[in-house]
Amino acid sequence: MEFKDHVCELLNTIDACQVYFDITVNFDLTRNYLDLVVTYTTLMIILSRIEERKAIIGLYNYAHEMTHGASDREYPRLGQMIVDYENPLKKMMEEFVPHGKSLSEALISLQMVYPRRNLSADQWRNAQLLSLISAPSTMLNPAQSDTMPCEYLSLDAMEKWIVFGFILCHPALNSDAAALSLWKLALQSSTCLCLFRDEVFHIHKAAEDLFVNIRGYNKRINDIRECKEQALSHAGSMHRERRKFLRSALKELATVLADQPGLLGPKALFVFMALSFARDEIIWLLRHADNIQKKSTDDFIDKHIAELIFYMEELRAHVRKYGPVMQRYYVQYLSGFDAVVLNEMVQNLSVCPEDESIIMSSFVNTMTSLSVKQVEDGEVFDFRGMRLDWFRLQAYTSVSKASLGISDHKELGKMMNTIIFHTKMVDSLVEMLVETSDLSIFCFYSRAFEKMFQQCLELPSQSRHSICFPLLCTHFMSCTHELCPEERHHIGDRSLSLCNMFLDEMAKQARNLITDICTEQCTLSDQLLPKHCAKTISQAVNKKSKKAPGKKGEPEREKPGMESMRKNRLLVTNLDKLHTALSELCFSINYVPNLMVWEHTFTPREYLTSHLEIRFTKSIVGMTMYNQATQEIAKPSELLTSVRAYMTVLQSIENYVTIDITRVFNNVLLQQTQHLDSHGEPTITSLYTNWYLETLLRQVSNGHIAYFPAMKAFVNLPTDNELTFNAEEYSDISEMRALSELLGPYGMKFLSESLMWHISSQVAELKKLVVENMDVLTQMRTSFDKPDHMAALFKKLTSVDSVLKRMTIIGVILSFRSLAQEALRDVLSCHIPFLVSSVEDFKDHIPRETDMKVAMNVYELSSAAGLPCEIDPALVVALSSQKSGHCNNIHCLAKAINQIAAALFTIHKGSIEDRLKEFLALASSSLLKIGQETDKTTTRNRESVYLLLDMIVQESPFLTMDLLESCFPYVLLRNAYHAVYKQSISANA
Repeated sequence: MEFKDHVCELLNTIDACQVYFDITVNFDLTRNYLDLVVTYTTLMIILSRIEERKAIIGLYNYAHEMTHGASDREYPRLGQMIVDYENPLKKMMEEFVPHGKSLSEALISLQMVYPRRNLSADQWRNAQLLSLISAPSTMLNPAQSDTMPCEYLSLDAMEKWIVFGFILCHPALNSDAAALSLWKLALQSSTCLCLFRDEVFHIHKAAEDLFVNIRGYNKRINDIRECKEQALSHAGSMHRERRKFLRSALKELATVLADQPGLLGPKALFVFMALSFARDEIIWLLRHADNIQKKSTDDFIDKHIAELIFYMEELRAHVRKYGPVMQRYYVQYLSGFDAVVLNEMVQNLSVCPEDESIIMSSFVNTMTSLSVKQVEDGEVFDFRGMRLDWFRLQAYTSVSKASLGISDHKELGKMMNTIIFHTKMVDSLVEMLVETSDLSIFCFYSRAFEKMFQQCLELPSQSRHSICFPLLCTHFMSCTHELCPEERHHIGDRSLSLCNMFLDEMAKQARNLITDICTEQCTLSDQLLPKHCAKTISQAVNKKSKKAPGKKGEPEREKPGMESMRKNRLLVTNLDKLHTALSELCFSINYVPNLMVWEHTFTPREYLTSHLEIRFTKSIVGMTMYNQATQEIAKPSELLTSVRAYMTVLQSIENYVTIDITRVFNNVLLQQTQHLDSHGEPTITSLYTNWYLETLLRQVSNGHIAYFPAMKAFVNLPTDNELTFNAEEYSDISEMRALSELLGPYGMKFLSESLMWHISSQVAELKKLVVENMDVLTQMRTSFDKPDHMAALFKKLTSVDSVLKRMTIIGVILSFRSLAQEALRDVLSCHIPFLVSSVEDFKDHIPRETDMKVAMNVYELSSAAGLPCEIDPALVVALSSQKSGHCNNIHCLAKAINQIAAALFTIHKGSIEDRLKEFLALASSSLLKIGQETDKTTTRNRESVYLLLDMIVQESPFLTMDLLESCFPYVLLRNAYHAVYKQSISANA
């Protein structure tokens, strides 16, 4: 109510003073006057659209009465106003009859500005609008115009002035041809205008409804209908062509300015004109696409809108980055040219009252005092006072009785408008960017905004511009107002959520493209695996031996590398398309290192990094192709090949985006060396550990697989039930090295710990058997030199076969572990040879008398490097955790006995050497007793047992051959080797 009173009072004062309005002369006064009229009109229209307005003011009055004990004294007037402005435009047409002259005069002053701004794209193209290179000789000349501020004036604002203004002072349409021309041009350009944010006003229907009740306005109604048809049929295509022209014009402008930023000084006007033109076209499209009144929507769908917004953002970035360049230029311009010209104009004024003279002199003095040193020193400029003085001066000189009438000195007004523009180039660049290129309106068109973004990502040629959508989110806070602070949080949260969503989608799209490239590269790498060369070798052999070729219908297999041979450079493969799409999208992600949205910093590259980490983790686990039902898993060497191909592609991403891909590798691959990753999901370490323990080694204990020390591999045995996998293909040296490469020292340590856990469970069972036979074993220990007594005691032992079986299982596990450790040592020796040699040297030179705790630390370090140790630290830990302790491979017993003994005697603080000597004495005594037996059952496999004793001594770091020979004749060993060899030959025959 108070606002309405103030507006009415001000409009009456303006009419009484007969103020002169001309947008090209007193720009600020005219612009603010027209903005006042439109704001007032808009407010009344929006008020009339609130359905519960009567109830709201009634509740307000009731609350006021409860609080203050009396009704609001303005309530009757407010209620009356709500009733009067039920049809706001009709009421305001009556209200503005007295103001018609001033308003129409201000509107008609637009006849030189609006038509020039509302040209077609062809006219812009012919005039080479915004081009810096069309006239190279004038490139360094400052861009000048008599109407500087009008050049970047919002087209949307002018159309609102014209449409609402001429509705309020409609008699001017009948009396002035210029007014009618402006009115018709505005009606032909749009079908709706923005009232406030996403609230629109449908021009033609509202104007027709108003004029239909006025006598003699049939001609105007026909004009409105004609303009509506024109707008519906041609406006969409006209604006589409404008956007097409602006895309190329802004691209050229941004490219030239990026190369020669010094041109921002003389050509600043071009930059702000370009931003304003592009902003108007984008807002027009946004508003009309959401309020289509036409069946065909093609003109309102622009898949290249992102490109236009991107070049706008590029120009904005140039202005922000090279602000000091512009400041230096315009400081010199103001002091060296503008001050001189203005001073000369003031001197030539025939009449200049004292107040006006003081203001003019202050302008000249302010500009004369400027220097480049102020810019170099980083001094903050503030010309707001000078601009406010010019606004006051416009008011003084625009009234009818002014001594110095601005209508008689138009050149002075135009010069001052130019000077004001120059001052803004020094102290108000950010405000100028908001004025000419603010697109915070997108905050209120979320669906359209998101749709444009999706269209941008779907079109590979446009994806390089997708970063403009997160950048637009930085505009949103400029649509907030200090009078409505509670809205800041709502708009701020929306800007953050949209920015986060856009960056996340961009990173996902890039990740998907990278994944597709990785899949293609893995396929190509797979073709190079040794298993695929068998067919080629077979064909070569057949060709050499001149054998008949195979089936005629069988196609010849393409050799790897054929995909790189191009018969035509126009031929584009799927991989080419993926790389092109990726480079375009990565350009966008890499465009800005970070961006600030509502005091929050977003880093686009980090989004990509996090998505790559997640996808790489899933891909590595996926490439193992582990099937729990069938217990199938990829061979480590094949997985390693695929992982290396994947990593090669990821490393190439550094050519597109400035990210640390090594950090991604470290984060992902280190997690894969643990049992579970950071998300609690199983890793390749847990998958391979489970497979080797539960599938391969279990089949060894079932008698389907045997360990062959000479081959250093586990090999399938011929059985009735054929296994689904070939053990040798998973356990030979190359596969174990590949496994070590994949799991690394941490993963291999976990594998060892899991193996030791199984050994400890076997030792626990062995302990039960020892307890069961404790008395007999105690007697045997003291009777090893009494053969007859020993034989009798041996027959008293129970579960002897179980002991042998469990010890064999332990031996098999330890044999597998020694393969794994050896492979780890080989791998580490390639990667860190100096460190491994240092650890090895440290281990070899540890004195025997060293404290066991210190020795165990050294052994643990050595074991982690894959080096064999006298005492296995992992086994010590596994057995000590229980305070006690899988295969029918008897030769594995030697390893089991030695390592179990070393671990147990370390735990129980015994002398390992003494205890093993005692074991050797007992064992040799028992074996010599067997040599004297004649019973076939007792002497079965006697020679093999002799050889087992020899293996125990060879494996042991604590026993020597001299010690063995002192208690067991070597001739028996030599004869045993001969007998076993003859037996194996006859078995093979």
